[in-house]
Amino acid sequence: MLNQRFVVQLDRRTVGIAVRVPGGLIFYASDDEFDEMDGRIFKRARAIERQLATVAAKQRQASRQLRQMTMLA
Repeated sequence: MLNQRFVVQLDRRTVGIAVRVPGGLIFYASDDEFDEMDGRIFKRARAIERQLATVAAKQRQASRQLRQMTMLA
């Protein structure tokens, strides 16, 4: 089997790589924002995309809440 590696991008920035392994793709994060996904195996590339979007949305929401709290202080 060829060792296939793919650059993974979100919003035009590189956030990690995906390496084909038996059972799917393993994701290695290169961006700290996605550390919680590092080392996880996903069945398909679409599953990586969905999880990236979920994590990014969670991070945006946390940032908004932090900004709101600092404005209230």
